[in-house]
Amino acid sequence: KQWREVNPDLKGNIRDYATINELICLSNMENLNAVFINEKIPQKEQLIKLNKIAIQQMSILQDVEKRKLLK
Repeated sequence: KQWREVNPDLKGNIRDYATINELICLSNMENLNAVFINEKIPQKEQLIKLNKIAIQQMSILQDVEKRKLLK
């Protein structure tokens, strides 16, 4: 909802405009969320874990991308 409010002129889905790193991270978060649900982890705890992991993964993915550009 927030993305649509900020980008009213863009059509389609937010994923249509995401970078490859964002899509990789999102896919990982979806898989981890399914694991957390199966493990019956409370929703609030899931959100905290997913947020921390997403930040860490995006940092790693961006760092790898920067290193590739330096070669």
